[in-house]
Amino acid sequence: MTVEARIRGTRGTFAFTADLCVGDGEILAVLGPNGAGKTTLLRAIAGLLPIDEGRITIDGTVVDDPAAEVFVPPERRPVGVVFQDCLLFEHLSALDNVAFGLREQGARRADARNRARALLAEVGAQDWADVRPHALSGGQAQRVALARALATEPRLLLLDEPLAALDVQTRAETRRQLRLILERFRGARILVTHDPVDALALADRILILERGEVVQTGTPDEITSRPRSQYVAELVGVNLYRGTADGDHVQVGDAVLTATGTHTGPVMMIIPPNAVVLHRARPTGSARNAWPGTVVALEHLGARGRVRVRVVGPLTIVAEITPAAVAELALTEGTEVWAAVKATEVEVFPA
Repeated sequence: MTVEARIRGTRGTFAFTADLCVGDGEILAVLGPNGAGKTTLLRAIAGLLPIDEGRITIDGTVVDDPAAEVFVPPERRPVGVVFQDCLLFEHLSALDNVAFGLREQGARRADARNRARALLAEVGAQDWADVRPHALSGGQAQRVALARALATEPRLLLLDEPLAALDVQTRAETRRQLRLILERFRGARILVTHDPVDALALADRILILERGEVVQTGTPDEITSRPRSQYVAELVGVNLYRGTADGDHVQVGDAVLTATGTHTGPVMMIIPPNAVVLHRARPTGSARNAWPGTVVALEHLGARGRVRVRVVGPLTIVAEITPAAVAELALTEGTEVWAAVKATEVEVFPA
């Protein structure tokens, strides 16, 4: 295992705790809302933020352990970092930015520049070798920053929101290029992002941080199929509830829903928005779950040709329906409706 971290700390009123392991060749995405502690985690592993308690090891070497009074400074850790705003040296060309770390390690100028040219070519930035940072686009600067991080041959690569500052078109192109580059890197990789697309497209495993705590880890499929917090459920576009099961019934607040199978005790329940059917009057069909509510929001999903409708009642739920259905039901904010879900569409699993 390349990286193992058990981190505990506080910064003012913000308490932070996280455990993680990342192996050689693995890409771990750290995903969470703003203020969740993503950058705090990255800075701690890089050595830019000493931890209060716990231990961080890289390739079996302890780099931070307050109890043992061990702290390896950032420049002595086998870690490369790509910051969100790149932090390239404005007075140096792209080539010399990449060569900087090698020169600091004692490499001769000619050798360092030759290696830097090769790295710029690897990331598709060879044409900008003589250009200074202020003349680079956001995507170009990110490639140069990535080449600089790789120059010292780190065992661990940390990327802090590397695509956040890019426009939509540049972001998609840079994401594809980044995936190819990361696949060639032999060490461990940790990518911090708030964008689920980046995490799902680039990562082998995802760690979800909320309010300074790890709430879920797993593969992209595990995260999307069984979210364990409302934040994750909203990211992947499903209705998520916590309840108590007794047989095929699940109590969620004041509502009782029917599912298939037999369940007991605390459970989590997922209902896909496209499984929710809306009616203007109480439905008489085969759906075993139906309750009244009020439409509080409508969101048009342009590219998908659908409308997300949020209904508040005994159970708040989001339905995804066609614009034609919205028109037929004459739905607007404040419309009284009934939401119906078949028992076979309700997925239940242990909490």
